[in-house]
Order: sequence, then structure tokens, then C-alpha cells
Amino acid sequence: MEARRSNGSVSLPSSVALRIYLMGMVDFDALLRLQRRLVYEVSGDRSQGALILCEHPATISVGREGSSSHIQLDPRELHWRGIAVRWVNRGGGCMLHLPGQLAMYPVLPLDQLGFDVPTYLQRLQQVAIQVADDFLIRAESRPGQPGVWIGDRLLAHTGIAVRDWVAYFGLTFNVSSDLDLFRKVHVAGRPQAMTSLERERRLAVNPELARQRFLEHFLGVFGFERTTLYHHHPALSGKARADALVAPAR
Repeated sequence: MEARRSNGSVSLPSSVALRIYLMGMVDFDALLRLQRRLVYEVSGDRSQGALILCEHPATISVGREGSSSHIQLDPRELHWRGIAVRWVNRGGGCMLHLPGQLAMYPVLPLDQLGFDVPTYLQRLQQVAIQVADDFLIRAESRPGQPGVWIGDRLLAHTGIAVRDWVAYFGLTFNVSSDLDLFRKVHVAGRPQAMTSLERERRLAVNPELARQRFLEHFLGVFGFERTTLYHHHPALSGKARADALVAPAR
């Protein structure tokens, strides 16, 4: 059976079974530990994949193209604001993670899915574009510029890693984030105007609805039909927030 996406193209059903983890606020270090575990599991069984949807407390992650010079906050201000800085092995530069921002971490066997890295990145960005379209916002991707843009403002930023053809890390999408702090973190390696769904709509956005739309479009764009939903993972300490969404009917 074919699944037709909203842009008119067709996504064939995937043979990979997807485990979905819908979570609330997750500490970034805990996310890194969970992601490493999932990468190990998917590397050993390529008939499965995983998707984590969550938020993070204020954290700056710095990828392979990032630099400490891109962070215009001195150590004392970082400490005062309670912002951790983590250097990570993914593509892209700095990412500022904040409450009100949706973080999406697919852990997928690209060889099993038949994707090369550029095609996979394009599909990730297509998910974000379709979510923006659901909220009547026209967004676009640009060749050679990772992320999803509205005019000259960055709405979503992508940065992935690939090990043994298993992709991890992913995409951050500003739903209702406070954008002021982005002035001091150069997400694209230079001062970059950022935006959010709420800023573009000039209306409040229900974050649960935005997350629901992300999940629906991710499943459609990648053709996943066999899914299992979780609100927690035993590798994480504590419990997920009780506002995790119910997966859409397939």
C-alpha cells in the first residue's frame, strides 16, 4: 500500500519497525546515553528503528562545525543561566536547546531504508516543512544550508551523525521558544535570525498539536507503518511528563 504525502509525492511502506518514544522534558546528557543505547540496538538489528520526540532544558550542543567562538556567553553567564555546553559528534554547528522547542532524534538504518545521507536530510527537512504548512506557514529548505527557513530566518536546524549506516541526532524545531538567547549563540556559525511557529503566526501554538503533526508527517514521509509507542525508556531515570501524546491511528 502506498502512502501519499501532502506534497503529492508517494512514500512506499518501510520494512523497518519503528519504536516511538514520546517524552516531555529530558535532560540532554540522559538523551545522549539513551541515543547511544538505541544506536547499538539498531546496529545489531536493522529491521528496527527508533524515534525520540522530546524537549530539553537550556543546553548548547556543539557539533563538528561548531566552535566556542560561536557562543557569545562567558562561563559565568552560562553558569548563572544554568546552561550546560556539550560537544557532540554530529554534523552542523551549535544548537541551542530550550523549552518550547521540539527535538526530534530518529535512529534509523539508512542502508535498510535505501537512503543516502543527502536524501535522508532532505526528508527530515520535508517533515518540518509540512508541519509549518499545517500552521499556514510557508517554509523551505535551501541547498547547502542545513535546516528549514522562513525568509531569512531559521525555524528548524538539522545536524546528524552516521555510524555504520545508522543515522542519529536529528532536528530541532522552534514551536514557542524564547528567541532572545539565540542572539548570543550563532547556530549557523554566524549571527543568524531565528524564528518560531508562534512568532510567525503571531498566535499561541498548542505544543501538543505541533508534536502530533510532527509524528504524523514523520511516519508519512518515511513510510513507517509498523510502530510501537512508549512514553518512557528504562534507561532514563525518573518518569516522562504525563502530557505525552497518543500516536495517530494508522
